Amino acid sequence: MTRTFIDSGVLIAAATGRDVLLVRALAVLNAPEREFITNVFVRMEVLPKAVYFRRQDEVAFYETFFASAQFVPVSEALIAQAHSEACRAGLRALDALHIAAAKASGAEEFITTERPTTALFRVIGIRITSLRAS
Repeated sequence: MTRTFIDSGVLIAAATGRDVLLVRALAVLNAPEREFITNVFVRMEVLPKAVYFRRQDEVAFYETFFASAQFVPVSEALIAQAHSEACRAGLRALDALHIAAAKASGAEEFITTERPTTALFRVIGIRITSLRAS
């Protein structure tokens, strides 16, 4: 099993996307050889709007994913690691929290919809894969 941290953009693409990003996101999420890792921050990024606008199919999709994923708990140590990651690679706050969670969980891969030119691709110690570059 490949321990994989899924960025919020991948879930959004799978739930609401079109074209190639939708196909690529669903291929990743349906891969039986993957074990998914997440955190409460990804949940906060994707669920509130879907709930607020009563997009029930989207809510159900996200809830199904979260029910099967392993959550990395938030701790002072995780936040400190995120701060270090942000300083080292020039990451935005949520990206740093996601990277720290992925690394803390032993994830082998971090999958995102970010472009390969973003700061995420300066992170070391975990394989970063963009669905835009496939």
